[in-house]
Amino acid sequence: MAAIVVVALLLTAHVIGASASPSVIIVGAGLSGISAAKTLSDAGIKDILILEATDHIGGRIHKTKFAGLNVELGANWVEGVNGNMMNPIWEMVNKLQLKTFYSDYNNLSSNTYMQGGRLHKASVVQEAIDLSEKVDESGEKLSKSLAPSGQEDISVLTYQRLKNHVPSSPLEMALDYYLHDYEFAEPPRVTSLQNTVPLRTFADFGDDLYFVGDQRGYETVVYDVAKQFLKTNSNGSIVDPRLLLNKVVRHILYSNGGVTVITEDGMSYKAAYVMVSVSIGVLQTKLIDFKPVLPRWKILAIYQFDMAVYTKIFLKFPYKFWPEGNGTEFFIYTSERRGYYPIWQQFEKQYPGANVLMVTVTDDESRRIEQQKDSETKAEVMEVLREMFGRNIPEATDILVPRWWSNRFYKGSFSNWPIGVNRYEYDQIRAPVGRVYFTGEHTSEHYNGYVHGAYLSGIDSANMVIKCIKNKMCKVQIKAKDA
Repeated sequence: MAAIVVVALLLTAHVIGASASPSVIIVGAGLSGISAAKTLSDAGIKDILILEATDHIGGRIHKTKFAGLNVELGANWVEGVNGNMMNPIWEMVNKLQLKTFYSDYNNLSSNTYMQGGRLHKASVVQEAIDLSEKVDESGEKLSKSLAPSGQEDISVLTYQRLKNHVPSSPLEMALDYYLHDYEFAEPPRVTSLQNTVPLRTFADFGDDLYFVGDQRGYETVVYDVAKQFLKTNSNGSIVDPRLLLNKVVRHILYSNGGVTVITEDGMSYKAAYVMVSVSIGVLQTKLIDFKPVLPRWKILAIYQFDMAVYTKIFLKFPYKFWPEGNGTEFFIYTSERRGYYPIWQQFEKQYPGANVLMVTVTDDESRRIEQQKDSETKAEVMEVLREMFGRNIPEATDILVPRWWSNRFYKGSFSNWPIGVNRYEYDQIRAPVGRVYFTGEHTSEHYNGYVHGAYLSGIDSANMVIKCIKNKMCKVQIKAKDA
């Protein structure tokens, strides 16, 4: 039956043949896909084709116009700066002279609002922060007692943390959210290793975070990488025929002899290898049909990982009514409902005179908000703001609600390492299946969920293909039992 389906697909598709030399199709032109393509090109493998489903490159690094500004729908920070190692994204951002702003969260204890509009006492807030951090340190100590093989079930670390203390008051829940969900877009009960041991990102690259507020957009980084190997015209626009936009890949047929990729418009493209750089969220849907079906071990690995949802809601006002000055950029709203419009940011430095606020929600709240009208979301947000700043504040004149979860080309914001998954199982995520390779931030061994993770994973995955092509150091035989 499967063979009949494959033949039918090939008969109805218009086939574009590949040259005799080794060739690679890259599915997706996010940072990982572009990084992989550049690495292949730098190695002399220039017979490549990039198929991108949308009308732009960059993936989840993408700006949009809002209230006369360019704001970031997705990734917004360079995370991990001023450490012992240079974050490659920070290096690129500085080379391009993008405007960045240090994110200082040190004064949050003085900017934490309770329901009813009053500020919590700074000493009380700081005590709660210290308690939560102390609990996390206990999890870190436990992790260091584990054997270095990394094969243990790391869910024990989160269990230790939750056993010590469960946040219950509005203040505790808001601060717990800030310390965990605000970074990982999921609560500690879902994510495991990342919440209990020092993050490799910060250990390697430094603890500092910088907000990218340049009007050229964070995506400038992706375009800069792309223009280093793709042809451009006199205006600097990419015109290379090896990059095709608005090409939605629906079928990937693979065998010992090569691959065929079929797009939604009925076009078919042949190559020796394919590298799939779509998100783990997309892999968990039926957008791309693999023939033969991916082996059981691969499917299990894909479905074991979480695709988190991180939503930055922007609001425009006729004038400012919130505090300004040093130590006021970030503020917290404490609600009896965990994760209900908790983390706020004002843009006095980044967008002076714009009168714009941003509030971050994640996980279930993100999914709930994506399914309701923007007018309903604005009403909810305004009620929260009135709780903090009084009933006489002006109504927001505009709102922007990104919908990463609803978008079939992304299905979320970034991947997370969930409870119950060990390092061996994590390796299955990035393992190839015959001539089908995988890349993306979710395949990064140390930096999944981060922009630099996407960039470095593209390089790592491309190097696997390069070894396979140049040194014949790979096995492409597809066994019947894997189908």
